[in-house]
Amino acid sequence: MITDLREIESNFAQLETKLSDPEVLKDPRLYRKMARKHSELSKLIAVWRHLKKIQEDLKGARAMLDDENQDLREMAQMELATLTKEETGASQTLRILMLPKDPNDDKNTMIEIRAGIGGEEAALFAADLFRMYSRYAESQGWRVELMSSNPTDNGGFKEVVALIEGAGAYSRLKYESGVHRVQRVPATETQGRIHTSAVTVAVLPEAEEVELDIKPEEIKVDVYRSSGPGGQSVNTTDSAVRVTHLPSGLVVTCQDEKSQIKNKAKALSILRTRLMDRMLAEQQSKISEERHQQVGSGDRSERIRTYNFHQGRLTDHRAGLTLYRLGEIMNGDLTETIEAVGAHFQAIELAETHKNG
Repeated sequence: MITDLREIESNFAQLETKLSDPEVLKDPRLYRKMARKHSELSKLIAVWRHLKKIQEDLKGARAMLDDENQDLREMAQMELATLTKEETGASQTLRILMLPKDPNDDKNTMIEIRAGIGGEEAALFAADLFRMYSRYAESQGWRVELMSSNPTDNGGFKEVVALIEGAGAYSRLKYESGVHRVQRVPATETQGRIHTSAVTVAVLPEAEEVELDIKPEEIKVDVYRSSGPGGQSVNTTDSAVRVTHLPSGLVVTCQDEKSQIKNKAKALSILRTRLMDRMLAEQQSKISEERHQQVGSGDRSERIRTYNFHQGRLTDHRAGLTLYRLGEIMNGDLTETIEAVGAHFQAIELAETHKNG
């Protein structure tokens, strides 16, 4: 890890130099790319340098343990205890910062909330969760845009989908995916009995616009004589064009224009459109599969979290977290919950990294 950090620190120093290079400053796109990378590395480098300072101070404190002055030795022992604790904390933070970054973390996020088992009560809780996430997003300075919804007569949602736009939206919300179980007395319950219902939540990174670049070596172009009605000038030259996209096998022909150049341009335009449609369909298929894995069937037994209104309790079953301030949480105060769950998954990732070398 030390070798990696030294290399990262060297790269960071080079980035700082390049950011003041006139040639880089003249290229806004390159400058933004380098500035973003510099920003990503800044925290890591700050913690690494802080850790090195702690380790230097530890050497000094250990040297003082051999001093003839008893007061200095006692002072050194106290300093050692403090510095050792700081070293442990800085080392742990550094390991977390060096974990591979999720490429989706900086993306906006699509959140989909659906009523599961529990009928109208599940639909009402789906609406409660939507308000909770909307208020949390507002507290983070994010923008919430309602994309689609299927409301019920009593103010609930069978389904509600929203786009949340803002820095770090996906990274903060990605572990909210799964089945959320609620235990409370429904407003429609006349006997005062506690009911258990379930709502599924899927959190997905916003699908970015696909940029399609067809390389010349990926296509085969054939020209031939157009087969229009006899006697027309369109038939007298090899103006028709057939374009084959070799990686996908898609074939497009175009003979509407008298010019071979125009027909080729049209054929390539159609090919791009068809390839785009195919890529988006594959992307949607992947998202659908991911969504199914995230939310399961909506059965109560698959829950990741329980909201018990009678006890004012939230329990996250993955992180082993229990909080007795459900009212504040439902009002959007999700910071403690989200950070605890994030730390839980970071610990799992750290353990996996350590196990694999």
